[in-house]
Amino acid sequence: MVFPVFWRGTTPPIRDDNGKILSNSIASLERVHIGGMPQWILIRGAHIANPVILFLHGGPGMPAMYLAHRFQRPLEKDFTVIQWDRRGAGKTFRKDTPPESIRVTQEIADAVSLVKLMGSRLEHSKVFLVGHSYGTYLGMILANRFPELLHAYIGIGQLAYSEERNRELQREWIQLQAKSSGDVRLLRDLDAGAPIDYEEYLFKFGGALHNGRSFTPLLMAGLRAPEYSLKDVLNVRRGVVFTHKNMKYDAIKGDLIDEIRNLNIPVFFFTGRYDYVDPFQFTVEYANKLLAPKKETVWFENSAHFPFFEEPEKFAGEMKRVARESQN
Repeated sequence: MVFPVFWRGTTPPIRDDNGKILSNSIASLERVHIGGMPQWILIRGAHIANPVILFLHGGPGMPAMYLAHRFQRPLEKDFTVIQWDRRGAGKTFRKDTPPESIRVTQEIADAVSLVKLMGSRLEHSKVFLVGHSYGTYLGMILANRFPELLHAYIGIGQLAYSEERNRELQREWIQLQAKSSGDVRLLRDLDAGAPIDYEEYLFKFGGALHNGRSFTPLLMAGLRAPEYSLKDVLNVRRGVVFTHKNMKYDAIKGDLIDEIRNLNIPVFFFTGRYDYVDPFQFTVEYANKLLAPKKETVWFENSAHFPFFEEPEKFAGEMKRVARESQN
């Protein structure tokens, strides 16, 4: 069932160079029922016959739909791109969302339902699955359990270890940056073993956005998203807090690098050279251990944790290459 969109935001049509709407394009912002609750999706592409990308955002409750207008226009020329605000996130956030439904197994079931729903509608039985940050956690599990639904899996800022293991490396890196920049107060806190705001310093030192030093560029992009109302923007933060508080990690017992060691589809890790949110060193370690019919680490030399946002043209070009090499 699809609900009409009024005050909730809208998405612009896709036009040619002369401003004419492309006759076979799709540009749709919809609320659909998945897993027993309404969830928002954005579908955009220049031609409905093009292959389909399903983008799994990070967080677990940090949507990517509100950034789509800033990075995916080049991608829409060759793909139909589906952005999905999962339960508890972004446009899908609702105060009455049952906390017990915020679990990895439910998100996986929702994703499978969405792939099948879009498959029948767009007449594509398989998708290219793109995961970002926490979305790579879901993506690897999906790719492992449901390879028949996918052409390939693309992990951006690929998770390998737990947050605790990431924190160890992040703390060492932040300490090096503090020494290099002469931040005496931060060094004193680190030496004393005091708690620090990792997100603040990952941004400050370029480990989250290579070309930014705070969350502000992402926030400003979100405020300009045509698909998001002001209420939706405010719900981004609420969704992050809600999902982090309630998420149950009930799909696998250990770290991805230990639990999922092989996939039966092509795998591509799109990795920012400066990423310390999901440290690139661990991504490389995972890539070396993973078994797959085809695997490749694709480096984004001018990016940290958001290569699709910082290098959108390269991102679109690499996705086009992935499709050529992987579609079946």
